[in-house]
Amino acid sequence: MGAKERVVIKLSGRVFDEDAASELKKYSTILVEILDSVQPIVVAGGGKVARQYITIARAFGSDEASLDIMGIEVSRLNARLLIAAIGDNAFPSVPTDLEQVSMAAIGGKIIVTGGLHPGQSTNATAALIAEKVKAGKFLNATDVDGIYDSDPNKNKDAKLFKEITVKKCLDLLSSENSAAGAYDLMDIVALKVIERSKIPTLVLRSDPRTIKNAIVNRATGTRIVI
Repeated sequence: MGAKERVVIKLSGRVFDEDAASELKKYSTILVEILDSVQPIVVAGGGKVARQYITIARAFGSDEASLDIMGIEVSRLNARLLIAAIGDNAFPSVPTDLEQVSMAAIGGKIIVTGGLHPGQSTNATAALIAEKVKAGKFLNATDVDGIYDSDPNKNKDAKLFKEITVKKCLDLLSSENSAAGAYDLMDIVALKVIERSKIPTLVLRSDPRTIKNAIVNRATGTRIVI
């Protein structure tokens, strides 16, 4: 029997905010269910707690690299919470670099990590992990239904793309009314990694059932095509 396909899932930090216990229980249940067919590697976002720490430390005059490290530490704490929720099906510790993720994945358990390097978003981190472990899919689970032509939180007429090219994503990021940049769905590093390694990528709403559907190719959201 061959090794399972690996799927990298970037989880919105919102999952770790209010009502985290019941949310994490739902996600852990789905992750264990999909472990029958694929090996999930999850990257936890920092969420509200990370933003709160960063805002306070910035007001005290901390440099941006130090703020990044603070955000990474919070995301790793979030990862520990999800590991606790998953239990024995999870790799028990939080990998802190790409090599550790790669080594942890050999055992076949669910891997949960946070940020890895200062100056890198968790989206970029997830894309690099997908590249490193040769993932069959990268699911970027966000606060919205996919990538829009403008921020759907501000524009009720924003149009959802079913498919979008890397080039079009980069154009959106560089435009002044940058939709993708404004609501943090992808960044240039993540897109360049997806492009160079041709990683099948889907941006979708962070919801346990939506994620499970994406695993079995009943996906909703925006597919990024090379």
